[in-house]
Amino acid sequence: MSYNRKSKILELIQENEVETQQQLVELLSNAGYKATQATISRDIRDMKLIKTNKGMGKSCYALPPKNDNRLSDRFVKILRETIKDVRSAENLIVVQTLNGCANAAAEAMDSATSDEIVGTIAGDNTILIIVDTKEHVPDIVKKIKEIIS
Repeated sequence: MSYNRKSKILELIQENEVETQQQLVELLSNAGYKATQATISRDIRDMKLIKTNKGMGKSCYALPPKNDNRLSDRFVKILRETIKDVRSAENLIVVQTLNGCANAAAEAMDSATSDEIVGTIAGDNTILIIVDTKEHVPDIVKKIKEIIS
C-alpha cells in the first residue's frame, strides 16, 4: 500500500502545484487513497521531496534535482521490492512490477538516467524504457537485474 500511495504522490506533485501536506491529503483522498497528514509527512521525508519556489510567494512540493547517476538506497529498495520481470525487444525494455508500483520504480530508474536511456513510460504495473540503440539494451538489462538480485 505504501508504494501505491507514494507512486500516486509522485503523480500528483507532477500534475498539480501542491503547496501543503493537507492539500496532498485531499488530492489523495479524491484519488481513493486514505492517509493522514502524519503519514504524508513521513512519505514526503522518505521520498526526499523538497519545496520549490514557484514565485509570487508560492512554494510547491517537487522531486529533488538529479545530482548524479547513482541510485539512492531508497530507490534500490523500491526496485528490489517491486520489479517482477525484465524483458527486451530491439531498443525497448519492458519491466513488469507489482500492481500500482510502476510509477515509483520508473522514478527510481529516471533518477539514475544514463545517456543511453531516452525515456521511460510507466503504467500501473509496466514500465517501458526506450533506449537509444539496441546495442545498449543488454547492458541496461544487466544493470537492472544486478540491482534487483
